[in-house]
Amino acid sequence: SLKMADTLDLFVSVGLSEQKAKETLKNETLTSELKNIINEARKHCSAIDKSMGVLLYGMATRLKSKGRANFLTEYIATKKITTELQLQSALDYVKSHPVDPVDVAAFEEACGVGVVVTPEQIEEAVEEVIHQYKDDLVQKRYHFNIGMLMGKARSKLKWADGKAIKNEIDMQVLDLLGPKTEADKEKPAKAKGAKSGKDNVPKKLANMVNAIEDEGSGVSMNGEETRSLMEQLRGHAVNFHKPGENYKTEAYVVTPMTMKLLQEHLKAVDGKVWTRFPPEPNGILHIGHAKAINFNFGYARANGGLCYLRYDDTNPEKEEEKYFTGIREMVEWLGYKPWKITHSSDYFHELHALAVELIKRDQAYVCHQKLEEIRGHNPPPSPWRNRPIQESLRLFEDMRKGKIAEGEATVRMKHVMEDGKVDPVAYRIKFTPHHRTGDEWCIYPTYDFTHCLCDSLENITHSLCTKEFQARRSSYYWLCNALDVYCPVQWEYGRLNLYYTVVSKRKIVKLITEGIVRDWDDPRLFTLTALRRRGFPPEAINNFCAKVGVTMAQVTIDPNMLESCVRDELNVTAPRTMAVLEPLKVTITNFPSDKAMDIDVPDFPADPSKGSHKVTFASTIYIERTDFKENMEKGYRRLTPDQSVGLRHAGYVIMLESVVKDNKGEVTELKVRCLRAEVAEKPKAFIHWVSEPVSCEIRLYERLFKHKTPEDPEVVPGGFLTDCNKDSLTVIPAALLDASVKGAKVYDKFQFERIGYFSIDPDSNSDKLVFNRTVNLKEDAGKNV
Repeated sequence: SLKMADTLDLFVSVGLSEQKAKETLKNETLTSELKNIINEARKHCSAIDKSMGVLLYGMATRLKSKGRANFLTEYIATKKITTELQLQSALDYVKSHPVDPVDVAAFEEACGVGVVVTPEQIEEAVEEVIHQYKDDLVQKRYHFNIGMLMGKARSKLKWADGKAIKNEIDMQVLDLLGPKTEADKEKPAKAKGAKSGKDNVPKKLANMVNAIEDEGSGVSMNGEETRSLMEQLRGHAVNFHKPGENYKTEAYVVTPMTMKLLQEHLKAVDGKVWTRFPPEPNGILHIGHAKAINFNFGYARANGGLCYLRYDDTNPEKEEEKYFTGIREMVEWLGYKPWKITHSSDYFHELHALAVELIKRDQAYVCHQKLEEIRGHNPPPSPWRNRPIQESLRLFEDMRKGKIAEGEATVRMKHVMEDGKVDPVAYRIKFTPHHRTGDEWCIYPTYDFTHCLCDSLENITHSLCTKEFQARRSSYYWLCNALDVYCPVQWEYGRLNLYYTVVSKRKIVKLITEGIVRDWDDPRLFTLTALRRRGFPPEAINNFCAKVGVTMAQVTIDPNMLESCVRDELNVTAPRTMAVLEPLKVTITNFPSDKAMDIDVPDFPADPSKGSHKVTFASTIYIERTDFKENMEKGYRRLTPDQSVGLRHAGYVIMLESVVKDNKGEVTELKVRCLRAEVAEKPKAFIHWVSEPVSCEIRLYERLFKHKTPEDPEVVPGGFLTDCNKDSLTVIPAALLDASVKGAKVYDKFQFERIGYFSIDPDSNSDKLVFNRTVNLKEDAGKNV
């Protein structure tokens, strides 16, 4: 259109390239702002040259507080701000000083307005820098890092023109070294083993650690050095504001009270980071919460701050004591200690007073629409929205005294949320005694009212929550500002999801009531109590969260990645023992002693210094049925009538003499001879075995669901219950284990050699140990052939 062509010409006339001008036109908001800025600039100057145009465009795209646009435009148009460095300093200043009026003298000093740098000053500064590095320069010549000289000279003359400094450096270096020789033009040889910067950048999902406390670097499975969770969360590693600098955050709302409230807040937190982990106590924490725990507690720990555990207990109908204790237990199991444990209900009196104040400010009202009427995004407007303030106050008091029936009235806030929800509910009536406050209250605040105000009351610096709460951020800021209380900053991060799982409370309850799983801690689930019962070490879960990284995007990850972290941890912490799941009796006919022998076996064969245990070796041993084949098969490496096999740790090789069978033809026993390993022919394989063992129950777990996304109706049309794997649990009632495990306690972990990692289940008793398989061994498919 003609109008668009005129705007295009306007943008090109102030120095934008045609391509940049066309891109700008696609953004209506930016187009309108840039036109206004150009018109404002023309009031102060006769012509806009290219360098001025570039600065005006840079301001239009980067200035967050649009009310300051005219102020900055005048400085650019009158050539008081002439460089990119000055513009950036100006933008930083107005961002850091959001309250009007601007202190002009302080602003001009911060932006270098009126500072003139002479060519003589530049020459002198460059001379000083070159003199400082002269020896190194003469030795390395043009392979010396000239950029470093530039940086040093810039630090001496902040407002000097960069090009002028660069030209002066080039001239003085040429004067010192003379023209480049052929040797100077050659690229320097790389140091041996050095990688290019590109090769060294860790992948997004390779941010792995060996321990949550680790201050150094871990090593990922592909050998890359990666950053610990503490490093990922420390200081500038995440782009969060410093305590007290909330106003520097994008979309944060500044009011005339903001700076005063921030000063009081900063004093209260003593300049430290304060976070909180705020679960609802109406269910058990799952793997997704592990990221939230690591993020909230970890961010505070990494920055020398404090973290609350705050139970969001505003719904009296769903809360049970077991959930309160279960949540705390899991936080501490993951290695974090809350600074304080609080409850939203601790603040019921303060929240009530704030609701009264909100009504007094005409920002809330009592409404009689039924909850069904106001659900969804296009409810009919409330006929009570403009009722007199005194009437709402009287009705709210009647609600508090129990004079109005449940469902007959709510308090609603006069605000439209980001997702279009109109006038969210702040208080509702529930004649249900509360877990902690008994029947003191029959009105309870909602999440939308409680959450930001509890954050404010507790002086939280960073309110960290998952991405789905982004739509509530503007209402979070609105409510704090409507009441003139301190307003924290809400930061959202990506939720952590796993394939092959369901984590919703309702669905887990369904799995339990249908008898598919036993309880919330069934090892096939991905609740934290279930993972603990299965034998997952807390360090591995924290490492997994670090490996996923501090991502703001929502991610869904294969459980294999979590299991890999578990293996890495158990490989160095779980002592080895021998266990036989399908026993076959073996009698050694030429056993070299008239009584059983004790063998010293290292707990960690790769590091014998970490201790050992005694294993009994007698004339009767038990091996896995799969470690013997009566008929030789190609590629089979273990015991056959024609093939010997070694016994791990015993120092003996056994050869078959005869096979004993029952009347059905099943093999019940093998008779074998033994030879010392040093005199026998070297066998193709060594197998595990037990002797004088203890009988234990073993539970082998597989995935509970067959499909990656059991909740997706397109993948599983019959619903998630129809996707359950009937073979997800196999119980071996009488496996045989080496007797050294006898004294082990619940949750103790072992590697059963050649089988996998196992953990002792709470169902164990003094008569019989029960083991859960945590994960299989990570080994080649062909290793057990």
